[in-house]
Amino acid sequence: MRKQMFVKKSLTIFFVLLFAFSLSAACLADMTDKDFVKEAKKTITEISVADAKAAMDAGKVDVVLDCRTAKEFKKGHLPKAINLQRGLLEFKATKKIPNKDASIICYCKSGGRSCLSTCTLGKMGYTNVKSMDGGWKAWIKAGYPIE
Repeated sequence: MRKQMFVKKSLTIFFVLLFAFSLSAACLADMTDKDFVKEAKKTITEISVADAKAAMDAGKVDVVLDCRTAKEFKKGHLPKAINLQRGLLEFKATKKIPNKDASIICYCKSGGRSCLSTCTLGKMGYTNVKSMDGGWKAWIKAGYPIE
């Protein structure tokens, strides 16, 4: 009798957990790229293009991280930027940026990939990472120098 009761409770718990997992997976499946960026923005610090330039000019930035593709980077990038595209970030960040306390400004074309990269770097233990709001497009629009 006890064994039957244990089996019944175990099956009930199993199906409740299975149902909960199915719901959470369904919620993730419904998220768009914009939803992921919106969620990441809740956990990161963004910096304006003007503030990013001022910090770079003052020597307060250790790493300017271009999160775009290598092809985009070759067409032009911020002065002294290093390229580490979003898709390889988790695999190469610790080699390219060994100091977890480095002052890092991430940017991409318009701000989405850099936002996600900033969030990821924070989760990887980097303590001073900011995403440049508006990205490359905003930098160009402001008329700031490029390489």
